[in-house]
Amino acid sequence: MSRAFETECVHAGVGPEPATGAVVTPVYLTSTYVQPEVGQHAGFEYSRTQNPSRLALERHLAALEGAAYGHAFSSGLAATDAVLRLLSPGDHVLLPDDAYGGTIRLALRVHAPAGLEVETVDLTDLDAVRGALRPTTRLVWVETPTNPLLRIVDIEGVAAVAAGAGVLVAVDSTFATPALQRPLTLGADLAVHSTTKYLGGHSDVVGGFVATSNEALATRLAFLQNAVGAVPGPMDCFLVQRGAKTLAVRMDRHCANAAAVVGLLDGHPAVDRVLWPGLPDAPGHAVAARQMRGFGGMVSFTVKGGEAAALEVCRRTEVFTLAESLGAVESLIEHPGRMTHASVAGTTNEVPSNLVRLSVGIEAASDLVADLSQALA
Repeated sequence: MSRAFETECVHAGVGPEPATGAVVTPVYLTSTYVQPEVGQHAGFEYSRTQNPSRLALERHLAALEGAAYGHAFSSGLAATDAVLRLLSPGDHVLLPDDAYGGTIRLALRVHAPAGLEVETVDLTDLDAVRGALRPTTRLVWVETPTNPLLRIVDIEGVAAVAAGAGVLVAVDSTFATPALQRPLTLGADLAVHSTTKYLGGHSDVVGGFVATSNEALATRLAFLQNAVGAVPGPMDCFLVQRGAKTLAVRMDRHCANAAAVVGLLDGHPAVDRVLWPGLPDAPGHAVAARQMRGFGGMVSFTVKGGEAAALEVCRRTEVFTLAESLGAVESLIEHPGRMTHASVAGTTNEVPSNLVRLSVGIEAASDLVADLSQALA
């Protein structure tokens, strides 16, 4: 029977452990498995290739994405790398011009020297996407909302343009999670996540995930997962799966708290501009309202007074912790230009020096608003 997403978070792909009936999937801390005869095994032979803890996580997250297949990786960038490895030297890939700095670094400094043709483009402009497609284009890499400018890309629109040219579409949906956005239902071929973030949700694990319903892509990803070996350990899988069970309720609070924070920032005399797709005048608001169930817990804003003022705001918060990463229960604040996006400093993808990024947690909204208020005073 059809079940609500909140129910799927708790139960999808998860069943009692067959040997003991354990409600929670055990942590299978084993590297190898007994084979009763040469070449015969019960589905597991070596834990780089497959592990019961990883299999349980992959089934769980694939179900949340509405995907037929799922593959877990050791980090979000390992998942991104696996998708880029689906391509061949000479192939052309389009990336957002404001993608996560690590994605751009991986594409331009690792895959481009190996022969991949990488181009960044404004994916919010479908005419620009059409104009950038070449006969050799094999992939459009979408990030929505983008990190850290929170721009919104029309997944259905990009998918329609790409499908007409026989081009794959992969969507980094880390900021939205399956609770707010399901790219495969909007026409994408692959959905990619850093499970370090909202899916894990507790700042205690690093991981990545790729979902697809394309059997050929899934077969190739499984090969790459095993051949390259960038797989998560069983304890990592356990922690991500435990976090995913509370994803729906956490995202509700993240979204509500972000709205409260935006209520303070929007129009504040120390703030130049607020970037959050939930604002009615945000450039991507209409698209976000159509393809997302909520506007997310990430908020960025620019501070009047330039970089020095932005750094001072980051220094002064008390409830918001100054740290990289995002998507966990605790609220985080960071300066992208000096921290997460330092790798694109001095390039055309450089972020504004007065930009501050917030990962709004699940604390009391009143405490978060009060903390930002005193930091901005």
